[in-house]
Amino acid sequence: MFVPVAGRFGEVGMQRVILCADDYGLAPGVGESIRELIGKGRLSATSCMTVCPFWPEEAERLKPLADRADIGLHLTLTDHSPLGAMPGLAPSGRLPPLKALMGRAFAGQLDAREVAGEVERQVAAFTAAFGRPPDYIDGHQHVHQLPTVREAVATALARLPGAYVRLCGEPRRAILRRGVSVPKALLISELGGGLAALARAAGIPANDGFRGVYDFSGSIPFGALMPRFLDPPAARPLVMVHPGIPDDALRRADPVVDQRLVEHEYLRGDAFGTLLTARGLRPARFREFTAPRSALRGT
Repeated sequence: MFVPVAGRFGEVGMQRVILCADDYGLAPGVGESIRELIGKGRLSATSCMTVCPFWPEEAERLKPLADRADIGLHLTLTDHSPLGAMPGLAPSGRLPPLKALMGRAFAGQLDAREVAGEVERQVAAFTAAFGRPPDYIDGHQHVHQLPTVREAVATALARLPGAYVRLCGEPRRAILRRGVSVPKALLISELGGGLAALARAAGIPANDGFRGVYDFSGSIPFGALMPRFLDPPAARPLVMVHPGIPDDALRRADPVVDQRLVEHEYLRGDAFGTLLTARGLRPARFREFTAPRSALRGT
């Protein structure tokens, strides 16, 4: 059971959690949902897909909320068109599904220069549309953790002073105790070891708890999952969510549609506000947890 700790993060009885919505830019309805939730103080981060055609206009709509949440890059290397030519990975102009990408990554069959070039293009597209570099980098379907990709991500972050990386590691005992999509959560967590090592070696800041993995089936009400995702506490916990308002663009782009609305309605509702109050939690940006990168590097 979660017990608020007086003064642990500088506020009596309060702890902080990064509530991060994925897939901003995927479709207008996703952006509308995320902006509303940031405005209500129910989210403190969102990850943006710069490969999507909606990104430039959705970036403009997000700018007024730029100081209310961390705005990061949701690196995309699956199921969409890359921003530049990738003859090795996307010879037809479309990136492969996740299973194929993973197979090639673990077989050492990804072209490091090609992947690094696409990472750079997606960072540049973020900066061009949003007017500043991303606050962090993560990956659509967690691709930023894969071999070859993770090295490109670490290199990109080294050029972004102050930016952090979203790690997907979570203690095994916490995943087992939570009991939600355990095989999937364990796999995602285990895949992140290499990226975590790179981040430590380079002094790249990162979260140290990752929750929010489930199967999107709705078999367990989302309102019953969120209390599990918020417990136990961690020093810098991050909870991933996928809210959205269904529209035709979303239906064309992604198989997860109706469950996004379920998440949206819960996160904006009174029950979630009551849960946060009962747990002594508030959504917070990463910089509220950690020292500047210069302090981590000892410079």
